[in-house]
Amino acid sequence: MDPAVPARSPALYPGPVTIEECAAGVDGAGWEATVAPRTFHIRTFGCQMNDHDSERLAGALQADGLVATPDIESADVVVFNTCCIRENAGNKFYGHLGNLKTLRESRPGMQIAVGGCLAQMDGERVRERASHVDVVFGTHNLTRAPELLRRAARSGPVVEILDGPPPGADPTGAHQQVAALNAVRDLPYAAWVTIQMGCDNSCAFCIVPSVRGGEVSRPFDELVGEVRTLAGRGVTEVSLLGQNVNSYGRDLTRRRPLFAELLRAVGAVEGIRRVRYTSPHPKDLRPETIAAMAETDEVCNHLHLPLQSGSDAVLTAMRRGYTAERYLTRLAAARAAVPDLAVTTDIIVGFPGETEDDFEGTLEVAAEAGYDSAYTFIFSPRPGTRAAAMTDRFVPADVVGDRFERLRVVVERSAELRHRDRVGRIEEVLVEGPSKRDPSVLTGRTGQNKLVHFDAVDGVPARVGSYATVEVVDAARHHLSGVLRAVVAAPSHRTRIPVGAG
Repeated sequence: MDPAVPARSPALYPGPVTIEECAAGVDGAGWEATVAPRTFHIRTFGCQMNDHDSERLAGALQADGLVATPDIESADVVVFNTCCIRENAGNKFYGHLGNLKTLRESRPGMQIAVGGCLAQMDGERVRERASHVDVVFGTHNLTRAPELLRRAARSGPVVEILDGPPPGADPTGAHQQVAALNAVRDLPYAAWVTIQMGCDNSCAFCIVPSVRGGEVSRPFDELVGEVRTLAGRGVTEVSLLGQNVNSYGRDLTRRRPLFAELLRAVGAVEGIRRVRYTSPHPKDLRPETIAAMAETDEVCNHLHLPLQSGSDAVLTAMRRGYTAERYLTRLAAARAAVPDLAVTTDIIVGFPGETEDDFEGTLEVAAEAGYDSAYTFIFSPRPGTRAAAMTDRFVPADVVGDRFERLRVVVERSAELRHRDRVGRIEEVLVEGPSKRDPSVLTGRTGQNKLVHFDAVDGVPARVGSYATVEVVDAARHHLSGVLRAVVAAPSHRTRIPVGAG
C-alpha cells in the first residue's frame, strides 16, 4: 500500500446493506450503517463507446447502493472513464486528476477510481503518477468497479487490469445484457446499444485493438431483445455502437457479417422511430448494408464514413484497406440508394510521411465528397501503435498546423453549402429540450443528425422526446434555425416527478 494514501477503515464503505440490517443500525459484519447513502460522480472522456460505458458503470454503482451527484467536490466516489485515442485526452485527464489531490487528502473517506482505455493502457502507471487514486480498472472489468471500491476500502489501493473478460463472465451473453439494461441513461428517449466489443483491424494509428481487444459480437437475438425492452421503456431512438459495425456478426457466422439484417430487425421493433449507427469502416461498407438503409424507414439518412486521408500512399501506410477511388465509389453508391443522405467523416492531418501532394489529395477528396461535417484531427502518436514508431517521418508541427487550417476551410465550406440547401425545407426533429445558450429556444436533431434551433410556440407543446416538424429559415456551418410548425408524435417515455417530503 502506498504510504502517501492513509488507510481507511472498512466502515467507510461497507457496501450494500439489507433493510433489516439498516433497521438494526448495523450491517451484517458489525459495521455501523450510515444514514445517508454514499454518492458518486463520473467524468467521461472520449467517444460514444465511453459515454455508454459510463452509463453502464453508473448502473452498477447505483445497484450497489450509491447515489449519483453532479457535484464532483462533494462526491464520495469520483470515477474517471478515460480515453487514450489522442495524447491531449490523456493530458487533460491527468490534469483533472491532479486537481483532485488536495480534495482527496482533505477527505479521508473519499475514493477516486480510474477506468477505461487509458487505464487499460497505463495500468500501474496511473498510481505512479497519482498516488491518491484508490482503484484502477480497465475496459474488460468495468462492472467490477463496485467490488474493487469495496476491496480498496478494506485493504488499500487496487489495480486490476485484465487482458480479457473476468473468469466466468460471458463477453457476449447475459453479463452484457444485464449491464446494458441496468445502464443509467442520460436521455430517456434515446439509447446507445453496444453491438460488438473490440476490433480486428490493424490501423497503424489506432490503439483501440490494444486496449479493447479483438472483435466480439453480441448475439443477434439478444440485441433485438434489448431494443424491444428499451422501446417498452419509451426509447424511440437507438444508436448501434461498435468499432467497426459493418463487420458485426462475422465472428458469429464464421462467414459473413449480419449488420444489414440487424438494421432491418431493429428498425422493425415497435416503438422505434429512428436507428443510427457508428462507426462503419469504408472497406466493409457492403451493398446489403446500403440496401438496408434505403429500405428501412427507421434507419436515419446519415452515414458517418471515416476517410482519414485522400492519399493512396498514406492510406496504405495507415493500413486502411481501401483507396481514395474505392472510397468515393462506395460513397456514391450510398448516396444513389439513400435519398437525401447526409455524410460526415474523420480526417487525420500530418500522418507520418504525409507529403504536400498527399495532403492535396485529401483536399481534393474532401471537396469532391462534399461532407455535411467533418471531424478533423492532427496526428497523435500513441505508444504501441505502428505509426508511433515512424519518428523519422513525423511531419513538422508548423506544416501540420498550416495543412489543418487549409482543410478546415474546405470542410466548413462544404458544411455551410449543405446546410444552406436545407433552408425552406420542413424537417422532422427529435426535440432535445432548451438550448444551453438560450433557454427560450428549443433544440432538436433531424434524421441527418443536424442540430436545429427553433422558438417555442404557445399552444404547441414540443416536449423533450417528442417529434416535431420545423421549417428551416436560416443556416450556419454547425446548425440550422427554424420555426416550429407542428408536433407529430408525443414523447413515449415516462416523466419523472420529484417527490418531496410531506
